[in-house]
Amino acid sequence: MIKRLSLVFAIITAISGSAQQKGTTSPYSFFGLGSLTFDGTAENRSMGGISTYSDSIHFNFRNPASYTGENLKIVGYNNESRPIKFTVGGSASRDNLKSSTDEFRQGTATFDYIGMSFPVGKFGIGFGLLPFSSVGYELESINEDNLITNRFEGEGGLNKTFLGLAYHVSKNLNVGVDVSYNFGDITNNAFGIFYDDENVLLQTQTRETNISKLSGLSYNFGVTYTPMLTDKLQLHTSFTFAPSSNITSKNERSLATVLLQANADEIEINSLDVNLEALNLDQTQLTLPSKTSIGAGIGQPRKWFVGVDYSLLKTSEYSNRTFEVGNSTFEDGYNLAVGGFFVPKYRSFSYWNRITYRAGAHIENTGLVINNEQINEFGMSFGLGLPLRDLSNVNIGFEIGQRGTTKAGLVQENFLNLKLSLSINDRWFVKRKFR
Repeated sequence: MIKRLSLVFAIITAISGSAQQKGTTSPYSFFGLGSLTFDGTAENRSMGGISTYSDSIHFNFRNPASYTGENLKIVGYNNESRPIKFTVGGSASRDNLKSSTDEFRQGTATFDYIGMSFPVGKFGIGFGLLPFSSVGYELESINEDNLITNRFEGEGGLNKTFLGLAYHVSKNLNVGVDVSYNFGDITNNAFGIFYDDENVLLQTQTRETNISKLSGLSYNFGVTYTPMLTDKLQLHTSFTFAPSSNITSKNERSLATVLLQANADEIEINSLDVNLEALNLDQTQLTLPSKTSIGAGIGQPRKWFVGVDYSLLKTSEYSNRTFEVGNSTFEDGYNLAVGGFFVPKYRSFSYWNRITYRAGAHIENTGLVINNEQINEFGMSFGLGLPLRDLSNVNIGFEIGQRGTTKAGLVQENFLNLKLSLSINDRWFVKRKFR
């Protein structure tokens, strides 16, 4: 066990060391609390994002009812079920951002999540850490003379750490709840770019900086029902509901005169803190929208599964932090995902027959509307689950997709994501029969 935990920490360190400060390069992270991150594992994302399927060897962040584990006998553990589950994951992405006039590429690497769950009688306990949203944009506005008049930069995001409790109601029915503490910082810089009468860039420019320090609690309730329909076919159904919750934003704003260098660096000449208390903006309340998800699927345990998930997100409850953007609004969003997996032969002596093959697709309305254009997303994914010793596994996932549009002066993002996770399973407090 010590060796396994050491491996987990080594992977976390490696991922964190290679990660950039920005977890996204999307210009759409300028709005609201940033771009919402996928709140599941690499295994989920490899199947289009579905989270209906739960078993005893993979962590499921999206439904707290899954922490009890499946009551299926596991031969590798002397016919005992419900092992301790660890998971850690990271990702790398390559984005091609395209407008009607320009195109460029950017990439990021991020640490995505860490989680653990374990059974206690009829109960299951889970806890972990993962991001909720990410901000990372660089935008410019250009006038009719093709000169940059404003530049906008942002970074940060909202993270959540959670503790969950599940209860095994009956053979096939589990319920659970997560309590999450959400926290994070978001920094936005807005530069006013000025020129002389001959359109020569002035060295001295102005900068407005807004910093939001976010914190608050949220909840997520879940149910799973997994009856056997026949000797081989099992039905998987899931339901989750996260009610809307308030996030406190402690805000700071400053105005500065900066000297721009030839290498685009800036030197601050002077700075003035804005009295947001006088404007009643020093502390504001933001809303995390409610989310309802329902899913169903069918499969043969340890052999194959296919399912569908539908999520409704009340993003119409969203608002920006300390400033309003006139050309944007929020409407209710949704996500529809289909996917599944296939294992050629679970108990085979051949390594290749024990590999899990995953695939899926999703379509999403993000809920963001800019210049009367909906910002939608489509993605296809596939992945592999590579078995290790004692039912542990390495999971690799690939996703290609598109977000946004080039209409109405907007940006279309074509992205390629690589997902990597490690799932470790073990038994604790088991008395050894032999020494």
